[in-house]
This record gives sequence, structure tokens and C-alpha cells, in this order.
Amino acid sequence: MTIPSALEPLRLRQVFGSFPTGVTVIAGVVDGVPAGLAANSFVSVSLDPPMVSVCVARTSATWPMLRRAGRIGVSVLGAHQEHISRQLSARADDRFAALRWRTSADGAVLLDGASAWLDCAIERELPAGDHDIVLLRVHDLDADPEVAPLVFHGSRYRRLHHGLK
Repeated sequence: MTIPSALEPLRLRQVFGSFPTGVTVIAGVVDGVPAGLAANSFVSVSLDPPMVSVCVARTSATWPMLRRAGRIGVSVLGAHQEHISRQLSARADDRFAALRWRTSADGAVLLDGASAWLDCAIERELPAGDHDIVLLRVHDLDADPEVAPLVFHGSRYRRLHHGLK
């Protein structure tokens, strides 16, 4: 079957990338060690019960390990934390080296200085093409309105510009 040119992966990535997103770190403690990955496919799902979701590539080497964590932390990166996204996207042995983080009482890994954080548990995983949609139930959360978010748009990291009012 021939794929229409508009639906070729490169074109899909280009068009999907025209929608700006925040950048998150999904992390937990597995076998006593922090494990995590960067994701920009994070979205709020429900207020009652409180739920969010993230999409994880089926090719991820980190997700099979991370899904074993009792709790999953979602840290919404601040504009000053682009280096963290790059570090957690790299294929390195210790992705958390030199990062400042803490764990919740239940083991969710939360990055210091993030614009928001959520302490979650996996509710359900749904296959969706070359990704899995991971539905997370929120157990605790907070935000710092003083920390501007990191934005990903057009395959580049960006920051919000606060124009004149």
C-alpha cells in the first residue's frame, strides 16, 4: 500500500510539530535508582478523577523499566531547564547525574525548579500505533507560577515571550 505524501513520517512530524507543547520529565525510582525520560506528549485528561496522559514510543528502552515504578513523577520543565530535557533524552548510563531532584513519599521522582509537578500512578496503558498512551492517576501536585515553562515547537526548544500589556 502506498502512503499518501501528506502522511509520510517526515511530513507528519513537521505538521505535528507546529503545535507547541510543554516539555516534561516522566520519572520514578526503580530498584533503588532513578529512571526517567523526557516527553512532550503530556496532556491533562480528567478533573474527576484527576488524570493526565503521556505517550511513550514503543522503541523506548527506558519505559519498560520505568513502568515498574510504584509511582511516576511528572515534572513540567521550566524555561531554564532545556539542558535537563537534552540530558534525559540522551542514551547515557546515569541520566540523573548532576540533576537536583527529590522523591515523593511514594517514590515519584520530581525535579527541583520545575514549573509544575505531579505525583502519579499508572492507571492504564493503551496501544496506539508506534506509541503507548499511558493514563496516569494524579495523587498529588503543585505548580510555581513564577517559573516560566519550556516550550517545544517546530522541533526546537523555545521560551514564551512576555510582551507589553
